[in-house]
Amino acid sequence: MLYVEVPGLKKPSASVRDLRKIVEKLRLTFQPPQLVAPHFWRMTLPQMPFRRFAIVRAGNRMLSRFLMRRAIRSLGFNDAIAWFHVPHPGFLARQLGEKLTVFYCIDDYSRLPDVDEFAVQDMDDALTATADIVFTCNRTLMETHSRHNANVHLSPHGVDTGMFARSTSPETVVPEEVTKLQRPVIGWWGVLDPRVDISILEHVAVARPNWTILLIGRVAADVSALSRLANVVFVGTKPYTDLPRWAKAIDVCILPYAQAVWTERSSPLKVREYLAAGKPVVATPFPEAQMFGALVQVVADGPGFVCAIEEALAMDTPERAVLRQKAVESNTWDATVENVLEKLKAELRARRGK
Repeated sequence: MLYVEVPGLKKPSASVRDLRKIVEKLRLTFQPPQLVAPHFWRMTLPQMPFRRFAIVRAGNRMLSRFLMRRAIRSLGFNDAIAWFHVPHPGFLARQLGEKLTVFYCIDDYSRLPDVDEFAVQDMDDALTATADIVFTCNRTLMETHSRHNANVHLSPHGVDTGMFARSTSPETVVPEEVTKLQRPVIGWWGVLDPRVDISILEHVAVARPNWTILLIGRVAADVSALSRLANVVFVGTKPYTDLPRWAKAIDVCILPYAQAVWTERSSPLKVREYLAAGKPVVATPFPEAQMFGALVQVVADGPGFVCAIEEALAMDTPERAVLRQKAVESNTWDATVENVLEKLKAELRARRGK
């Protein structure tokens, strides 16, 4: 397998973090594919920003095709399957001699923060129309992509149920950083970016100063007001495999996403992770939260979050935790992969029969 990293969809900025990323990508650009695990290579393709200009898009296409074909030849790959999970390298679809072109769409990419909405939507539509088979992680995306391709299949996110189940084990030790926090602990993990409704977090923290608001993950939004509140604790990014330990310290997990078109088409993995950890969940309205019915309390604003969290704290029991875990126990990554592989095999068999 060759994993190809293509610089992201975001519009370029002059931030130190983005400039460092650009320098690192340039350093990796002309390296040959690197073996990072048995039968697994990785390479980086350069992409000039300002893709709205035709000359830039043409330059990206020419250089990317050259580097990809060179890599495929050097690795001796035959009967390749081209698998796209973001739309911006979609110009390579059916340009590499692949037997099958797959688009696995997990987001409404044009609605993500800091992207060129119209250009990205055009890329998404074009790749969807070109692909031989398309997978989407939720039904809303399935409906929108079916307008451009008749061969679209639902493939919801999986979750490492076994790993997150460790949060309910007596043997799991919570991190030292949270042992002295005032309870109850209301928790979130993920990237704190503009998709999150910061005003809801502020309202909850101000309305209930005796609660601790624990925020785990990278901060990529203006949280200056939150930072001034004594009961809001930022602990930064933590290893993914440590999340069950942090989950054990949390009394209620929250997903306060802002209400927008992106939210309607999103499929946050955190919903399933929270449930797999057995935790009560309070979320703003979006389809992925609503599909779990009463297992996820759905409210629209800060006052609603306060009331729902209070109810969750009062009503939670070990039996309810088991019900939440059972709701996602079949949503494993193994089951997701098996479902996708069966459809790919069927597609290849159908092509051989033509």
